[in-house]
Amino acid sequence: MYVIIVYDIKVERVNKVKSFLRQHLFWIQNSVFEGEVSRSEFQKIKNGLLDIIDEEEDSIIIYPFEFFSEVERTVLGVEKSPIDEIL
Repeated sequence: MYVIIVYDIKVERVNKVKSFLRQHLFWIQNSVFEGEVSRSEFQKIKNGLLDIIDEEEDSIIIYPFEFFSEVERTVLGVEKSPIDEIL
């Protein structure tokens, strides 16, 4: 499956979240990661994020797609981390 994760995290936890997500996904731009993962890895990512964040203060949005082909990408302006370099 392919996932896109965006987050808005309090500053004291943002580095933990970023470091955690870099172990599993590709950094795309500030507060955005994406990549292909197995279903079990997807569950590990969700559980790991829940262990880090404060659900009363932080926000994470996950967009899961069954296949990468379902993802349509349009970039306006400068692309900070081109996806074609990693796929």
